[in-house]
This record gives sequence, structure tokens and C-alpha cells, in this order.
Amino acid sequence: MDKDWQPTTSTDMLLARATLLRQVRHFFAERQVLEVETPVLSRAAGTDPALASLKTSLGSRDHYLQTSPEFAMKRLLASGSGPIFQIAKAFRDGEAGQQHNPEFTMLEWYRPGFTMVDLIDEVEALVSSLLTTGKARRITYAQLFQDSLGIDPFTTSLLELQAIAREKVDLVMESPHHDHWLDILFSHCIQPGLQEPVFISHYPPSQAALAKVESDENGTMAAMRFELVIKGLEIANGYLELTDPVEQARRFGQDQEQRKAMSLPEYPMDQHLLAALEHGLPDCAGVALGLDRLLMLITGAESIQQVISFPVDIA
Repeated sequence: MDKDWQPTTSTDMLLARATLLRQVRHFFAERQVLEVETPVLSRAAGTDPALASLKTSLGSRDHYLQTSPEFAMKRLLASGSGPIFQIAKAFRDGEAGQQHNPEFTMLEWYRPGFTMVDLIDEVEALVSSLLTTGKARRITYAQLFQDSLGIDPFTTSLLELQAIAREKVDLVMESPHHDHWLDILFSHCIQPGLQEPVFISHYPPSQAALAKVESDENGTMAAMRFELVIKGLEIANGYLELTDPVEQARRFGQDQEQRKAMSLPEYPMDQHLLAALEHGLPDCAGVALGLDRLLMLITGAESIQQVISFPVDIA
């Protein structure tokens, strides 16, 4: 008899998830942040070369399952919604393993008028109300690389990064992209050692994605982006949001060129988002937080399969 019908999670874990969702909603209700819902299907897709969208068809037209609800939520912000949050399903092709499932649950929220530091403070307030981890350390991306590997990620050459990565990581990889080698060093040499909560901020401008790029306290141009890592897991990724439609269109085009060079499929750019930015996105900060991973930390689960009902291989 087929036993794959059974869930991979337990009743206790279902109760833990329900409690987590209730606590998250209470947290934002107290702060008068509006819960919203947006479509998971769109005719456009994120252009980020690091993400792979899942495609489906409605009639004769291609649609894409969202990799995050970001674009639609920014359209709401531009329409005057005020502060908003959403608990949404997100989908990313090729992501499966102990910490990944192609379908996962994301908490995303946006705060008009917040600085990046304001949002870091609020992420910490939420997470510390759910986990007994204590206050998180705060460090810049550059300082983390300096402390861990003795290099400046902003100025170290491609050849030097390749040599360091090949010395420290057993891998066969060829890439002309500076960020690919930084990612290898971060994921293999730095991130596993980040067991206590840490907020990492001020990333290289090439890793800005949808974040503003500004001068830091040392006069170096940096992406106003942060990540929260706990026990080696990336839990949240936030930005001081880019509001310039011209710059956003340029970045979309740059992504498409990189996707082409990497022989990746080119996705339709979200013209609705660009129109919303043209209309006027309020200055704001936003963050995406993985609820499945947070639940893993809360319950001590060792794999994402333990905290979701039906992983992709038995869904």
C-alpha cells in the first residue's frame, strides 16, 4: 500500500505552526500594520539570476509563480496602502534539501518612513519575541569578511578571490563573476560559523537587488541591505527599498544580460512594478523572512521536511 499519503510533520508541529502564525499576526496588529493578500501568479517574474521561477500556463499565456510577493506589495504601497505585511506561499525552482523546499512560506513586510536600522530593530523585536536567543550582533558585510578571512570583499580582485576559494573549498567552478566567488566564501567559510544571531548589513553594490545604494560611514558605496543569520541559517533578507524607476529598469536590464550570458531563461520584466515606481513608491524599508526556517529554530527541527506537511516529493 502507498504510504506517501502521510505527512512528514507531526500534530505537535502543526500546532507549533498555528501558534507561530497567530503570534506573528498579533505582533503586527499591535503595530497597526495591515495584513494583505496578493496573487501568487503573475505574467512577469523576478529577473534576479540567482532565482529560478516556476512557469505555468493559463490558456495561451505564460504565467509565473512568485518567488516572493514583493512586486505586488510594492504596487499596493504606491497606491497608498501604508505599512503592510503578508504571509504568503513562494516558489523557487531547483531549491530542495534539508533547508529548502521549492514551495515555502514567507513573511514579508514593508514600513514606509523606516530606515534600514529601524527595520533591523523591528525584525529583532519580532524574532526575540519568538526565540530565546538574546540580542543579535550587528556587523557589516565587509567587517565580517575581514574578521573571518582577512580580506576586503569590496576591493579584493577576482583572481585573489578565486585563489582563496579554491584553497579553502573543495570545488570545481569557473565563473567570471566576482559575486559568485564571494557567495562561495560566505556560504562555505563564514555562514556555518554564525551560530549566534547576527545582522549583516551594507553589502557590495553588485548585490543590491532591489535596495538603494548609498555611501556608508567610511565613504564606501554599499547596498542598503541586511540579512539575519541564526545557527548558520539565513532567516531574513531586508532592504532600504529602491524607489527610482529608471534605476530599477536599468537593473532589470542588467539582470537579463547576465541571465543571457549564463544561458538562463529570460523572464518578462514586471512593467506594472515600474509603473508603480513611476507613480511614486514611498521611501520605505522591507524584509522577507522564512517562516519555515524560523519554525525549525523554534522547535529544534533538523530539516524543513519536519515542519511542513507535504514536501515536494510527496505533494
